[in-house]
Amino acid sequence: MKQIDGTSLLVTVSEDLSNEPILKVWALDKSDKKTGGPKCLSTTGIQNGRKQFPISAFAALDNLSQLAVGFANGSVTVVRGDLINDRGAKQRTVFESEEPITGVEFRDGSTTTLYLATTGRILTLTITGRGQGQPAKNLEDNGCGVGCMTVDSDSGDIVVARNDAIYFYGVNGRGPSYAYEGPKQLVKVFGTFVALVTPPKANTTSKPGILRRFVGGQADDLYKFSTFALLDTDLKYVAHTESVASQVRTIFTEWGDLFLLTLDGKLFRYHEKTLGQKLEILYQRDLYVLAINLAQKAGVDNAQRNSILRKYGDYLHKKGDYDTAMQQYLKAIDNTEPSQVIRKFLDSQRINNLIEYLEELHEHDRATVDHTTLLLNCYAKLKDTAKLETFIKAGTHFDLETAIAMCRQGGYYDQAVYLSKKHGEHDRVVDILIEDSKNYKEALDYINRSEPAVTYPNLMRYARVLLEHCPRETTQLFIEYYTGKYQPRKDAPLPATPAPAGGAASAVQNLTSFIPLPYRQTTNVQTPVATDNQMIALPNGEAAVAADANAFQEYDVPKPRTAFSSFVDHPDQFIVFLEACLKGADMDEKDKVDLHTTLFEVYLEIAASKTGPEKRNWEAKAKALIDGKDISMDASNVLLLSHLSNFRDGTVLVREQQGLRFDIFRSYASAGDTAGAIKALRKYGPEDPDLYPAALKYFTSSPRVLEEAREELDAVLKKIDEDGLMAPLQVIQTLSTNGVATMGMVKKYLSDTVERERKEISNNRRLIESYRNETEAKRKEIDELGTKSAVFQTRRCSACGGSLDLPTVHFLCKHSFHQRCLNQTGDEDIECPKCAPTNNNIRAFRKAQEESADRHEMFQDALHRSGDKFGTICEFFGRGVMAAPAPE
Repeated sequence: MKQIDGTSLLVTVSEDLSNEPILKVWALDKSDKKTGGPKCLSTTGIQNGRKQFPISAFAALDNLSQLAVGFANGSVTVVRGDLINDRGAKQRTVFESEEPITGVEFRDGSTTTLYLATTGRILTLTITGRGQGQPAKNLEDNGCGVGCMTVDSDSGDIVVARNDAIYFYGVNGRGPSYAYEGPKQLVKVFGTFVALVTPPKANTTSKPGILRRFVGGQADDLYKFSTFALLDTDLKYVAHTESVASQVRTIFTEWGDLFLLTLDGKLFRYHEKTLGQKLEILYQRDLYVLAINLAQKAGVDNAQRNSILRKYGDYLHKKGDYDTAMQQYLKAIDNTEPSQVIRKFLDSQRINNLIEYLEELHEHDRATVDHTTLLLNCYAKLKDTAKLETFIKAGTHFDLETAIAMCRQGGYYDQAVYLSKKHGEHDRVVDILIEDSKNYKEALDYINRSEPAVTYPNLMRYARVLLEHCPRETTQLFIEYYTGKYQPRKDAPLPATPAPAGGAASAVQNLTSFIPLPYRQTTNVQTPVATDNQMIALPNGEAAVAADANAFQEYDVPKPRTAFSSFVDHPDQFIVFLEACLKGADMDEKDKVDLHTTLFEVYLEIAASKTGPEKRNWEAKAKALIDGKDISMDASNVLLLSHLSNFRDGTVLVREQQGLRFDIFRSYASAGDTAGAIKALRKYGPEDPDLYPAALKYFTSSPRVLEEAREELDAVLKKIDEDGLMAPLQVIQTLSTNGVATMGMVKKYLSDTVERERKEISNNRRLIESYRNETEAKRKEIDELGTKSAVFQTRRCSACGGSLDLPTVHFLCKHSFHQRCLNQTGDEDIECPKCAPTNNNIRAFRKAQEESADRHEMFQDALHRSGDKFGTICEFFGRGVMAAPAPE
């Protein structure tokens, strides 16, 4: 009997050894009107060459186009036709054998293949399609029992159950086999499982007589138990096994479940558990490997798979199998909280497992700063330099800051430098070389090979340290950078050198084999000073070459004053730097002032610390720096510095250049240098007369000075008298201030002054008398013009020179004109053309006096600038400045 999947059709085969077997097709969804049972669609008798043998196997295609029936006599009959509509069918015996047929199964496709099983062989026979009509192909000379062959509908292969194993066969031969000892009664494929029924064992024990009396011969069957098992051949495990208290008649599948029918009429239904339930069972039995394989076969996601791996790792860790446990944790690393695993392996004895896990975290980019710190600490604890180098060489799967910090903390400075260099941390490279390694020459060489944007901040940051340990090379670098000539240094190709004989390579040598480190130099080699394209030979045979001039890199040259603080306590190098900067071209004027002033100050500081010829040498340099008209320094700064350093030549020179002659004389006077004061007076006196009154005061300030300047005193008095630099009274007051000068010293000056004053007074009196007479005459003339008549006797015109005739115009100024010569008409006021220019000038002058009468600041300015104050007052008094305002 066979029910066609997906339809309501049922195929049955009945047999009676006295007649041919009968094949019927039933429609379960239709009923017969007569019997009320299912309707029979067709009935066919199955032929077996008129030989009556029982049917041992039966198979049908899903469309009922072909059926195969196997008989116990070894023959196989194939029935073809439309059995559903009862349109007739053809039968043909396709196989005959001396061995009974134990199983037949169809494999449908482009060709239809019939699998045949006998007690001694497994064969295939093509019944339709290519190869049809050919003899059966023998797959194996080993058969199976009845019911022990089935087909796997998914793959089309057949499954054969024998006492020793389960075998799979395809059209080309035997496939895989799975050992499973024991006799087999039935086999069925259910999904991914193979269902097996093992027959009951033979019962050799006798039953109690009383039981036999009640149940008769059936009593033996009560004690016969069949064994039912489900095997997963892919994962190679027994999924289920149980004993059934009766013999099993058949196994079939329906509605996604497996059914088992026993001889006593019981039907058992088996439903497959969910994946989660299966896994829980496996967890309870500690079958984690099987759980992993099961999950992988089910296609679970990575998160669930990793959860199983993590449980397996926990199980192995409890058992003490730490290495295998770590392998599971590594497989589940993507979905596992790292801290859960790390805590399990913090014991020092498990440090290698911890390192392995931490390394894998970094490979998966799941490491944090703490993980990097822990890993580097583990390397340091084991002193495993090789692994440390491998780790930092591996790539970027770690926090750079933490890795460098831990290398520095653990004393692995070369590795820290390597990491910083590899990741472009130029500032950190220099910091490690200087602060940690104390390798100043190598640090300076690295700075010298960096780009300008990197060189400047590092040079400024470590300038003092580098000047302390590498003064010459550091100063040269400063000069190149601040003069705009800096270019990164590059190495020339080095000749191959033989490897050292014996000895293992150090950690740094291992690192340098991974990536070239241009900053590494032999420590006993001094940094060479190179110009443009000059190549410098180094003592160890290497060669360093300056940057190519054709590849010049422009950069912003900093102000020179930014470097001044770096040279504190290094005056010699500071001087070299300043002098080199002054020689540079395109220097800003303000920068030149800074450089000149600073260099002048350094010269004076060094001179102050020296004595003898060396002191004079430095002072000469300072004087040469400020000598000349184009001095690029503020005079006040030079004067202040010269005063603080007691450098009189500088003071004098600058004051002379700035026209501060009076300050020069005063500096000599304040220092009590009479000879210097006389020299300054003779040199600057003709250009600055104010020096003579000051000299007079200084020469009479003390007996010593007066004694030293006795001959010069007369010349000073004579100059003052000739140029009127001081009033006689002022001279007397100056001489009498200190009581040093005597009357005999100034007797001649006084007599000459008195005689000159007398003459001046006499001249002034005569001049006053003349002004008075002239004024009186003018007043008289004006009075006469207003009171007396004027007589005009002029006969010629003052304009044309012709004889006067009427009409004639006469002016009180005694000028007469023809009326026609005046070109005047009407009654307007007429002015004498001859006297008009003079009168206009007088009126303009008078108007200017009236306007200036209110401009008191003009009077004050003139009074301030005048040497004759009283004369200036008299002049402005005459202009009416001091006249009372006219009443309105």
